[in-house]
Amino acid sequence: MSVAIRITEGVPATYPDAPPGLSTAAAALDGEMIWQRLEAYIAWRYSQRTIEWVVEGCGDWRPPLAPATIATTERWDGEAWQPVTLSASPTGGYQLRGVGPYRFAGTVGVDDSTVPAGVLEAFRRMAEYMAVIDFETAGLRTEGVQDVWQGEYASPSWRARALQDSGAADLLRSFRRA
Repeated sequence: MSVAIRITEGVPATYPDAPPGLSTAAAALDGEMIWQRLEAYIAWRYSQRTIEWVVEGCGDWRPPLAPATIATTERWDGEAWQPVTLSASPTGGYQLRGVGPYRFAGTVGVDDSTVPAGVLEAFRRMAEYMAVIDFETAGLRTEGVQDVWQGEYASPSWRARALQDSGAADLLRSFRRA
C-alpha cells in the first residue's frame, strides 16, 4: 500500500470570484479566507497552484487532489532524486513497483473559473453565515439548573463550525474525494 508522507501545496495567485447575489455584509468579507476554508474541506481546487507529493510503499497511487497534472515523477536512490517512468494503474494513478520513496510534482487546480453550482452555493452560505453572526453572541448557550443558576456565554468555536452550521459542508460532500 502506498502512502503520502509529505504534501507540499503552493498558494494560488488568485481565487475564483465570489458568487453573485451576496449581501453587502457577506461581499465585504475576505473571499480568499472563504475559499481557503472550503478547499481545506474538499479535494478539488479551483485555482491552479504547485503541488508535490512524496509517497512511500508499493502498489497503486492516485493523486488525492483534483484536477492534478503530474509533470515529473522521481524515485529516491539513496543519494538523490532520479527521474523514473511509471506505468499507469487501473484506478487512474500510477503503479509503484518498489518501496520508493517517489516524488510527484506538478500542479493541481484549474484557472478556468468553472466552479460547480454546489460549490458556489456553499461559498454563499458560509459567507452569509459569517456575515450575519454577531461575534459577541455567536453560539450563545445557557447553562444551569432552573431557579438556581443561569449563565450565558458565547461558544469560542463558532467560526470553526461555520462550515457545518451554515449548511455549506452538506453541499460539499461529493467534493470530498478526488
